[in-house]
Order: sequence, then structure tokens, then C-alpha cells
Amino acid sequence: MSFGTYARRVRDEESSPARRHRALRSAVTEYAPLGYHATWAYLAATALPEPDLRRDPAALLRALDTLEASRAVRLRETTAFAARRRAEKAAGRRTVGGPPVFLPWRPHWPTETAPARLGLVAAVANRRAAFLKGPSPDPALVPADRLEDLGELHARLDACAAAYLHALGRPDEATRDESAAIVAGLHRHLSLGPPRWAPVLQWLRFADLLVYCAAVSRTP
Repeated sequence: MSFGTYARRVRDEESSPARRHRALRSAVTEYAPLGYHATWAYLAATALPEPDLRRDPAALLRALDTLEASRAVRLRETTAFAARRRAEKAAGRRTVGGPPVFLPWRPHWPTETAPARLGLVAAVANRRAAFLKGPSPDPALVPADRLEDLGELHARLDACAAAYLHALGRPDEATRDESAAIVAGLHRHLSLGPPRWAPVLQWLRFADLLVYCAAVSRTP
């Protein structure tokens, strides 16, 4: 089913709170600009006076409004980019010109204003908890020197996330630079490509989220 169908189910006051809650979950599977879990954490943090969206139908609707507003901006961005590329190709330009283009697989909260700092902090906190519980590379498959380097990157990424959270989403320049350096370090390991690096790919997704959230903090 489509995002619009799920959105209508969320707004259906004749449905049970549980069904409306499930419909919002399904809507997030269709549009999750920060990744599913991080997007849900963002919505819950920005919509709630309650600890659980299932307890507050009004908060459920606020969360849907936030998600729909972001999706509308994303659709406009996508349409504008497609029109620009058609014009560039018609003019014989093979490379992408103009402003930087967001990559859909990278965390990015499209919005007409600045993303909510509270939501970004909640997203990072959620993903940091998962990161700390996640798997590590198999020592039997990874050379010892690389395993040691990965362990250092893991510790640096956790420290960087902790600094971001301690600053309540207002990190200093050193934290922003460090998060970008960690992403570069993880990319060096992933360039080898085998499935043995699957845990590192999960670390990279978290690091990409942290880089984005730290960068957004530059915006007043």
C-alpha cells in the first residue's frame, strides 16, 4: 500500500488507537529520511507529551503532520532535481551542476525550516543504543591489524556520539570534524567489500546520521 493510504488510516478516528499506531509505523516504512528507527525516534520526540504515541491520538496526528511535511519537501526537491537534470542533459552536460544534491540513502530531514534539534538528539540517542548492542566484526574473518583499527573507530564513534548528546545537539567544531573523520575511516575498511564487513556497514550508517545531525547544528 502507499504512503497516502497509511496516512488516511492514521487519521481514521473510527479505527482503534492500535490500528492507527500501526498505520503510522507503516507510513514510516514508506518514508524514513533518517532511516526507520531514527525517523520514528525523531517523530516520537517532537510529537509527544506522552512516552508512547499509542496513548495520545493527538500526538499521533502531530507525528503524521511532521512526516507529511517533510515528505512534501522531499518530493519537491526530487521534482526540481529531475527538471534540472533534464535541462542539463539537453544542454549536453553529463555531470550534475548547481547546488549539492542529497543522496537518498544518506540521512537527511527535508524541511522548509531547520530540523527539530530535539528530534535529531532523540534519533542519535536511539541509534547509539543500537550501535552499542550491535555485532562486531568476526575476529576469524578480519585481520588482527584491521580489527584493532576498527575497535579504535568504534570507540571514537561512541565518544563522538556521547559528546553530541552531552551538548544536547549543539556540538563543537572538534566533534563535527571527528565525526567526518570517522566516516572516512570506516569507508576505507568497507572498500574491501566482502560480507564480513556487514557490522561495519551498520556503524557507517550510524556515523552518517551523526555527521548529518552535527552539521545541521550549524544552522541557527
